[in-house]
Amino acid sequence: MNSNSFLTRRDFCSALTGSASLCLSWPELFAEYSPEFQFKYILGSCMYGYADLNEIVPEARKVGATAIDIWPKVHGNQREQLDTMGEDKFAELLKNHNVTLGCITQYKLGPFGLQNEMKLAHRLGCQTIVAGGKGPVGLTGKELKSAVGKFVEQMKPHLAVAEETGVTIAIENHGNNLIDSPDSLKWLAELRSSKHLGIAFAPYHLPQDATLLSQLIHELSDSIEMFYAWQHGMGCSQILPKEQELLQMPGRGELDFAPLIAALRDIKYTGWTEIFMHPVPRGIPILETTADVTAEINRSRNYLANRTTPQ
Repeated sequence: MNSNSFLTRRDFCSALTGSASLCLSWPELFAEYSPEFQFKYILGSCMYGYADLNEIVPEARKVGATAIDIWPKVHGNQREQLDTMGEDKFAELLKNHNVTLGCITQYKLGPFGLQNEMKLAHRLGCQTIVAGGKGPVGLTGKELKSAVGKFVEQMKPHLAVAEETGVTIAIENHGNNLIDSPDSLKWLAELRSSKHLGIAFAPYHLPQDATLLSQLIHELSDSIEMFYAWQHGMGCSQILPKEQELLQMPGRGELDFAPLIAALRDIKYTGWTEIFMHPVPRGIPILETTADVTAEINRSRNYLANRTTPQ
């Protein structure tokens, strides 16, 4: 830098305070003005089972969320409710509660069947659709890389629509799926041909190793569009006592989310975070009443808040 244009610390502090004697040190100064990492919460409608959208949408702000993620059957039926009530009434409902449509989850349609859904999302101001990957399962090494490359190639015409509509298709690392392992996620991030193809990162479906998960977050970096605050606990494939089923929720199971949050902070993550679990059977709320579901989400949110500040 040219010496004539160089701003010394004293000059900078003097400009801020009018007096060098009041000047903060550099660490103090940037600690003063550097914002802490903040989650951008989104509420998953299926946490409330098949409850009415008129009942769910008001809960979003109660859990610190600015947006809702609507799910279709069998996990929820809020996507079908949207069709029944119509787009205008749905948009009015969101507006009345100061909530936006942040995501549509559409495993049922699959990644190659989202064209009309992306157009709907565009009309409603929604910029994220979550789907699963499609391709052979159980692959490793070169075979896995080749299959992920083929998937990315097959996605190109769909990504053209995504770019036109301003939507990002986020592929979740779902179990028994082409994209279900750390390596498959890394290949997807590396080989994707457009920023409109991203990742919905689900710790539940990965090894419950906080160090591995945080390293993977670093490696995937800006390809992550959705972060599910969700751990495996004792799983969600069979009926369990409720206290055991709830071990999927942050703060209940054994997974320490602090290293994951630190990694999200490091990559300057600004995508959605959805506090999440699956009940058994699908389609029921995670707890009996709407108030109980909201309280349980807030319980996990408080846990995450306590893990957000660097230790």
